[in-house]
Amino acid sequence: MSDKVVLSYDGKELELPVSTGSMDEKSIDISKLRGATGLITMDPGYKNTGSCESKITFLDGEEGKLLYRGYPIEQIADKSNFEEVMYLLLKGELPTQTELEGFVADIRKNTEVAEELVQMLNAFPEGSHPMGIISALTSALSAFNPEKVNVATEEEMYDAAVTLLGQFPVIAAWSQRKIKGLPLVKSDSSLSYVENFYQMLFNDGSEGYKADPVIVDAFDKLLILHADHEQNCSASTVRLVGSSHAGIFASIAAGISALWGPLHGGANQAVLEMLEAIQNDGGDVAKFIAKAKDKEDPFRLMGFGHRVYKNFDPRARIIKVAADNVLTTLGINDPILDIAKGLEQACLEDDYFKARKLYPNVDFYSGIIYKALEIPTEMFTVMFAVGRLPGWIAQWMEMRQTNQPIGRPRQLYTGAATRDYVEMSAR
Repeated sequence: MSDKVVLSYDGKELELPVSTGSMDEKSIDISKLRGATGLITMDPGYKNTGSCESKITFLDGEEGKLLYRGYPIEQIADKSNFEEVMYLLLKGELPTQTELEGFVADIRKNTEVAEELVQMLNAFPEGSHPMGIISALTSALSAFNPEKVNVATEEEMYDAAVTLLGQFPVIAAWSQRKIKGLPLVKSDSSLSYVENFYQMLFNDGSEGYKADPVIVDAFDKLLILHADHEQNCSASTVRLVGSSHAGIFASIAAGISALWGPLHGGANQAVLEMLEAIQNDGGDVAKFIAKAKDKEDPFRLMGFGHRVYKNFDPRARIIKVAADNVLTTLGINDPILDIAKGLEQACLEDDYFKARKLYPNVDFYSGIIYKALEIPTEMFTVMFAVGRLPGWIAQWMEMRQTNQPIGRPRQLYTGAATRDYVEMSAR
């Protein structure tokens, strides 16, 4: 097989080298294209453009495959936990027991949030969206950790990473308590990362508060499944902002803002809003299944199908089990969740959806779990951000460690051609 592509243009030929990744993916190196030919490529949305080489996550949408550092997501979700996954993404290998304990201890040293940051949280007006809150407070961490902004060595990058891993779940949990009007709950270093986050979200102040292990397990799996997803919109944003050496806090804050959009991290919130709309219309699942099939109807089922996966979302198979366990454990009787189960069953059995591979995705099931736990709908994307944080940090660290050049896309200008300035009196 040829290891090059030959481009013919304007009577000349240019050889472009072809590289092969570790999972046999092919890429054409066009880094010399413009210099040699004056041409650029046009790829709106970068659907066919590789922006970097990465060793973190592999995704095959056609086969429904997701690997973290080479490990299948099915094995990771079954055998691992979120603390270990964070280490794997940042360090590249599964930790020994000693390494994991040291990593967790480093995070726990950094869970204390400055009092001034609490004052900033309290200053947000009633009704503020929690994604806006955590984006602003994450960026503000630069002011409280100035020595961890302009980093250069591996040790400095790691120190900045564990600082953010320690403080971000505190900020995230406090944003929920802010919108609920509840007093803030401090971090508890005796608990695991996920248990601690959960108790900061829901601790009612009672002594010896402890979450149900089934719920904690579901939380753990949700965070694992959201931990990284290759060069998606928010991860690419983190790398692009970080390529200017803006620092970890500013880079992650930018990623949070990218995640906020309904086409990205806001999808699970859109699922609940759809379910509520169906309920308000009478709760007739069959009616909305028919609307989804009607090409003339603007209604679309949220949480079904995936922009990348052309088969079943591998994460959805895993989280479906956790969702069923949560609903069974809590014994909830909620008409919205009944609608969700009705949609799920209809789409899994209907030939129309099966032929188009429009299966329930991870956003569908995560929305169901969050609803069952009475997490406010506007907090759904925040939960996504807590899970995605180690992936963002891993992408940021890899970008810095490999000296990725500053991002600077080209464009095809289609505006007015050169023209002379017209004086005001002649306009």
